[in-house]
Amino acid sequence: MTAAMRRAPLPRLLAFACPLRAGLLVAALAGAATTAAGVALLGTSGYLIARAAEHPSVTALAVVVVTVRALGIGRGVLRYAERLKGHDVAFRVLGDVRVRLYERLAAIAPAGLRAFRSGDLLARLVTDVDAVQDLFVRGVLPYTAAVLAGAGTVTACAFLLAPAAGALAAGLLVAGAVVPVLTCVIVRRSAVRGAAARGTLTLRIADALVGARDLVAFGARDAAVGAVRAADAVAAAGERRAAVASALGAGLGTAVSGLTVWAVLLLGVGAVRDGTLDSVSLAVLVLTALAAFEVVAPLPAATARLAETAAGARRIAAVLDAPDPIRIPARPLPAPSRPVTVRMRGVGARYEPDGPWAVRGLDLEFVPGRRVALVGPSGSGKSTVAALLLRFLDADEGAITVNGHDIAAYEPDDVRRVIGGCPQDPHLFDSTIRENLRLARSGATDAELLDAADAARLLPWIAALPEGLDTPVGAHGTALSGGSGAGSRSHAPCWPTPP
Repeated sequence: MTAAMRRAPLPRLLAFACPLRAGLLVAALAGAATTAAGVALLGTSGYLIARAAEHPSVTALAVVVVTVRALGIGRGVLRYAERLKGHDVAFRVLGDVRVRLYERLAAIAPAGLRAFRSGDLLARLVTDVDAVQDLFVRGVLPYTAAVLAGAGTVTACAFLLAPAAGALAAGLLVAGAVVPVLTCVIVRRSAVRGAAARGTLTLRIADALVGARDLVAFGARDAAVGAVRAADAVAAAGERRAAVASALGAGLGTAVSGLTVWAVLLLGVGAVRDGTLDSVSLAVLVLTALAAFEVVAPLPAATARLAETAAGARRIAAVLDAPDPIRIPARPLPAPSRPVTVRMRGVGARYEPDGPWAVRGLDLEFVPGRRVALVGPSGSGKSTVAALLLRFLDADEGAITVNGHDIAAYEPDDVRRVIGGCPQDPHLFDSTIRENLRLARSGATDAELLDAADAARLLPWIAALPEGLDTPVGAHGTALSGGSGAGSRSHAPCWPTPP
């Protein structure tokens, strides 16, 4: 991936919508047509009222009356179509981004996640990804509608009075370009800080909830609550700054709108006085100019939201661009056959390039039919050895071979099919036993799941549960029990990944 793409997170998100560009085009055209219908509705209504004041025959107004009705109905229909297609594209892209993010997290876990805290990752996966929809619904579509409908309105006014059209074009340019840029400059820094503050707040809340019992037991509850409140205050301050910037942009847009309409009115009055414009056309011109600013009114707020979306997009890109903690072979060897022989010679590994050695000078040999126990105090490197064998981490020095070949020459998943592990503290998702087992093989049948449970010596325990494989495990396995009672649920047993 190029450095330019790394520096431009919003274009990267837009690239996710390339397969859906037809739907996005339909939404953009419907949005522009909706805005144009609103402007035309007010201008046509002005013509109807001004023309009716001259007491013409009803027949002379019939076409205008029908046009007003058609524009009113069409505006609602077009707005519905624009919202339907725009949100459809946004939600599909949102789902795609979340899947890509989850796949990347799964690919770099666990060693590659050391740079992220769990609560902050949750904020990136939920809050920052949810903001992606603003890029399309409140970013691409309003700007597209503003450009198309604004150009059409100025062109229509030029047929009535060219100087007034010029004044209107200048006003729309200031309200639609200058004011949003000023808003973006004001809100950009607070948007970056706000995204980080939301991540910190989620982190503090997650830490407090997960460790609630320990915090109460050690008398640290007030300190944890204080940390949550402090993080919430920082996040709230960022939201207030963004709201002030949006309000300032809306106020400036309204001021520019008022000044432009006055300029159009004065030019129109002068044209009526000179006889180059009739009074009915003057009403149409002024009301059209007034309605034209509905085209650019959402842009300052949209720019503020885009600045916040860009901040979230950078946090998403930081995960998508996280380096691989292991080497993936370009041409991997065929999967090793069972039984396997694993040898470690002079192996050294560390988690950071300049960090301390977690393991160094290690020699081990695992051969079929032999049991090897690796013992030592906490922090001596036992978990690091397991991570090396499971291809969660690459050795920085020495060699690890499987059946005589470098372990890095195999696909990581192929290695994990012949080398299994049962962690001391396995993570259980808040779902059922069935769905937790299917994380290893999504298409596994119940028979395969039961075979895996039997191999892990869990089948009698699962069979004794009232709901069997459909038993919910709770968050981190808190709904289960390691005891012999079938109905008790307090702690989760440990089982290996099913083959």
